[in-house]
Amino acid sequence: MTHMTSDLNHKKTRNGINSLLQKESTAGILLLICTMISVALASFPETEWINNIWDKEGSIKIADFSLDMSLRHWVNDALMAIFFFSVGLEIKREMLFGQLTSLKKSSLPVMAAIGGMAVPALIYSIFNAGEADTAGGWGIPMATDIAFAIGIISLLGSRVPANLKIFLTALAIVDDLGAIIVLAVFYPSHALHLGWLIYAGIIMVILFIFNRARLQNRLLYIIPGILMWYFTYRSGIHATIAGVMLASLIPAKCSEEGKEDSLMHKFIHGLHPAVNFLIIPLFALANAGVAIDFGIFGSEGIPPVSLGIFFGLLIGKPLGIFLLSFIGVKTGAASLPEGVTWGQVAAMGLLGGIGFTMSIFINSLAFSDPVITDIGKMSILLTSAIAAVTGLFALDMTCRKK
Repeated sequence: MTHMTSDLNHKKTRNGINSLLQKESTAGILLLICTMISVALASFPETEWINNIWDKEGSIKIADFSLDMSLRHWVNDALMAIFFFSVGLEIKREMLFGQLTSLKKSSLPVMAAIGGMAVPALIYSIFNAGEADTAGGWGIPMATDIAFAIGIISLLGSRVPANLKIFLTALAIVDDLGAIIVLAVFYPSHALHLGWLIYAGIIMVILFIFNRARLQNRLLYIIPGILMWYFTYRSGIHATIAGVMLASLIPAKCSEEGKEDSLMHKFIHGLHPAVNFLIIPLFALANAGVAIDFGIFGSEGIPPVSLGIFFGLLIGKPLGIFLLSFIGVKTGAASLPEGVTWGQVAAMGLLGGIGFTMSIFINSLAFSDPVITDIGKMSILLTSAIAAVTGLFALDMTCRKK
């Protein structure tokens, strides 16, 4: 009976992973299409006005209350908070029930993710040392875009070992957690205001009480969550972090014994379509718009910000992922997944250089000069495209049956 239960749980886990991969693959294709549309709209003077619509103001006014932001900021500060809420729920689920539940399971993806964040940040910092305008962009090459990476892997179908896909998924989740911490600590949206942080803290205490009582009514979390988002937005911490804080307080278990359909799982399954097929495509349309113009680099050659992003994503990511994974396995701190070769880990590391969503997000916060922001954005797009092509080729070579 125990053996049958174990097999059933294993089958459920695999089915869940396959479902996630399928959704992320489709989302990656849609993300690519929206990116191409956004770049095209920004590249031709006749259509640039469409791209500029994102800069128009959109206000919410209720009596004396007013919240004024551009449409682009509504996407980046409000809709992306929902994206971060979804990411936070995924991290929580993996830590409680998935690939990060134990030290044995989590050690390899955690070490790989640490290497994949630290080495790119170091490389970027070396190229931009002493550059006051660009030194703060070290967080740009740290993140992996899971939707794009899985979209590339899906092109090879079943030839890619299932354990390699699971390893990439777990690594990307840890990678997202690291990016969230970096975003919260090092990239505040404006000066910090303690009073608003206290209000946000009070909301968190209320939600914690709801969590401990295992209350399952969505509105008990959504309404305070909106208030917490507003208080966080006013506090100076980037408003999207409120999504992660809310996710940490959503009940993962039900009050009824034996019932697995918790509020956390309901939110995860309910949000996936909206996040993958609405919010992320809108983010690409609002933020990927940069005219492909190599003259933007000027006559002095390739600027340090571009070199830092290029070598950080294309060299630093695979090097960091492979190096820390190798050290972890050789020291006995971790073990290589069954059926996965070191060549495949190296190839997967190249796909880690696809930095798109989070990299562009941090790029928009790191620089105050719009010219540098556009250079960074263009560098991310070009480098991610190269990483996608080289990663696909390398994975195809290492996954061939001998």
